Amino acid sequence: MGALVSADDARVLALLPPAAEAKEPGARPVILVASKLDAVQRRADLAPWLQGMQARYPFAEFVPLSARRKADAERLLGIVAPYLPQQPWLHEEDALTDRSERFLAGELIREKLFRQMGDELPYTSTVVIDKFEEEAAAMPGPASRFVRIAASIVVERDAHKGMVIGAGGERLKRIGADARAELQTLLDARVFLELWVKVRSGWADDEAHLRSYGYE
Repeated sequence: MGALVSADDARVLALLPPAAEAKEPGARPVILVASKLDAVQRRADLAPWLQGMQARYPFAEFVPLSARRKADAERLLGIVAPYLPQQPWLHEEDALTDRSERFLAGELIREKLFRQMGDELPYTSTVVIDKFEEEAAAMPGPASRFVRIAASIVVERDAHKGMVIGAGGERLKRIGADARAELQTLLDARVFLELWVKVRSGWADDEAHLRSYGYE
């Protein structure tokens, strides 16, 4: 940490809202946290740098600290706390995630794919949920839900498709069986899962494909 404002400091400052907006009533406060204080031999050496930063932006607080020190971290939390407004919880107390069941199904199938493939996993592979439908349970039982899921494992080459399917389709069957068992627990439902392996050459380099598969 040098005494003068550096080019890196200037790049960070450029990411902040304009200084004029920061001074307006109701503006979101910005706190300057300067870490690695333990690497500075004399704290007085920080003064010119802090003054330079203060001259360039109306920070609400200046907090020099060492992230390695518990007391410094607790001091930072104490400084930040008054700036955080209290409000009702955004989600239920027992909520595990804010993502949809459809998204979780895709992630769970992807995880089973990774586990079954190990080092053989083609790095350009993904899972797309083609259908996620809840239907009335056809048979009485402990699970009152029935969910029908169709998903595609997308790879770039025919050779990758064969690797995922495995000899006699056994690898794909294991991926499906493991995913279905865990999905039934996660969704508290009986699950019918269909898995397909599709080749989409160049999909990882195509922005339209990336967006359609859920990547931003």
